[in-house]
Amino acid sequence: MHYLRGTMMMSAEFCSLAYLILAVGMTLGFGPNQRMELTFLLPAGRTECFYQTAIRNDSMEVEYQVLAGSGLVVGFVLTGPSGQQLVSDFRRSDGIHLVEPTDDGDYRLCFDNSFSKLSEKMVFFEVIMNSQSRLGGDEWEDMASTESLVEYQLEDIRATLDSVYGSLERSLQALTILRAFEARDRYLLEDNLWRVSFWSCLNLLVMLAVAAAQIYTLRRLFDNTKRI
Repeated sequence: MHYLRGTMMMSAEFCSLAYLILAVGMTLGFGPNQRMELTFLLPAGRTECFYQTAIRNDSMEVEYQVLAGSGLVVGFVLTGPSGQQLVSDFRRSDGIHLVEPTDDGDYRLCFDNSFSKLSEKMVFFEVIMNSQSRLGGDEWEDMASTESLVEYQLEDIRATLDSVYGSLERSLQALTILRAFEARDRYLLEDNLWRVSFWSCLNLLVMLAVAAAQIYTLRRLFDNTKRI
């Protein structure tokens, strides 16, 4: 009965933590990159799979992080459209994988928690699709009626904008990873705080019991001396 109650309380904490982090976030950037983020609960003894569509000659970056759960480890398998297994991680807490170039079709991302029969896990993962083709290239060239309208050429302006956009993408990715690490550390701190508080209270009760036993024993000894 106590075990079931503890499991239900742990599941409720995981759900609350999941809603506080992001639940589900999807961002399509201004440019050739597509970004998808997801935080989900992986039940004990199960495997959850997700699919990401890719275009030939693009690149795909996958990053995952176990935020909460016993051991903070899961298995991860990335399978290509042809069924070939590209990545296989066993009992890891995080990982970063790059597929380049990609093939046409759906890539399957599977997270495995079948080795854990009692503890569910909270997993955050992020998929970034980097397109090799430039969006709006024809429009840029159509707008250029002359070789140079100002001091900068069209290619310089495009390179500058691509550099700024890439820096913004890297900053957003770093902030997302830091947010995931913060959520994981907060969960560990709360879990350790509960353990420290429990064992401290238990030790205090034992000390009080020992002190009471010692006082009772001493009083009995003095009572016996007075009777003699």
